Amino acid sequence: MCRDDRDYMRIALEEAARGLGRTAPNPCVGAVIVRDNVIVGRGYHRRAGTPHAEVNAIADAGQAARGATLYVTLEPCNHTGRTPPCTRAILEAGIRRVVVGMADPNPSVVGGGADFLAGQGVEITCGVLEQECRQLNYPFLKHSATGLPWVVMKAGMSLDGRISYRRGNSGIITGPAAWRRVHQLRDRYDALLVGVGTALIDDPSLTTRLKDRPGRDPLRVVLDSGLRLPPDAGMLRQESSAATWIFCGPDAPRDREERLCAAGAEVHRVAVDSNGRPDLEQVLAVLGRAGLTSVLVEGGATVHGSFLGRDLVDEVYLFLAPFFIGDQGMPVVSGHGISGSNEAARLKEVRFDRLGDDLLIHGLLHMPEEAERQDKAG
Repeated sequence: MCRDDRDYMRIALEEAARGLGRTAPNPCVGAVIVRDNVIVGRGYHRRAGTPHAEVNAIADAGQAARGATLYVTLEPCNHTGRTPPCTRAILEAGIRRVVVGMADPNPSVVGGGADFLAGQGVEITCGVLEQECRQLNYPFLKHSATGLPWVVMKAGMSLDGRISYRRGNSGIITGPAAWRRVHQLRDRYDALLVGVGTALIDDPSLTTRLKDRPGRDPLRVVLDSGLRLPPDAGMLRQESSAATWIFCGPDAPRDREERLCAAGAEVHRVAVDSNGRPDLEQVLAVLGRAGLTSVLVEGGATVHGSFLGRDLVDEVYLFLAPFFIGDQGMPVVSGHGISGSNEAARLKEVRFDRLGDDLLIHGLLHMPEEAERQDKAG
């Protein structure tokens, strides 16, 4: 079968996806090298500070890269950062053609890699499956434009929008297939955020548990204005490669901070909003400065309401179980409401997936293009 540029770029995207959740603050990038319609090299960016996808693919191809075509999901870099420029490796390998999925959004290097290679006699084709390449890197695109992480809201709920059977109590609502998808999400995002109410009620581990492969624990983030989380909380007593950050108000008790830090937590003091809760914009700014490009917000209801009320949610995953709970259950959103449909923030690019007996509704509230336009206007 003779493949075309789109076919090979799809394979490069599959390579790029192998780095999801592991490359921040860098993007996920994949590359394949093709010679005489045969893939002779593959590579992806594994984590920040390690060789980029192009370099890994060239190493995989060896001498077969000479005279071949490189397919890469993001424009090759032409500057020296933590690693040498990929354009140099491409020229040294003797690659004759480079097919690029999307341009580098960094305003200081836009067009740099492609233009440089073209000036050196390399044939360049840009924009192949560009939207698919952008979708893979929405967190990187937003972080590049604003310095803030991509915010993903996730909730499991009944048909009448309840996330617990009774207020103040925990309990599993969705089934095993939804549970697996949630842990796949945790594996791909940089941080996992909950409010202290959820932490006190559920005493969650906030880790990634996958059966088919080792998972990566995201940074655990707890919003806890008064530092009510006990030092013996489950998330502080487990074996995990990820840290736990607690965001509190400026007046939170110092003795509680000392006990939490002694238990392994890292405490960040930020301003509080009118309700006395940690200011979400400041929380996101701290995470962004730390190089985190994405945050999975798992609740509870007040946290969801706060993020929605401040228009801070970019992407939504709602898992619906096929039954009703009733008024005694906790609603998915608390403290936020609208007066009419004209005020409603509607999901874009909506998808519906069946997960066993449950239904997943997935969509976007913001597009990275909006942040990029605002950044350029500013």
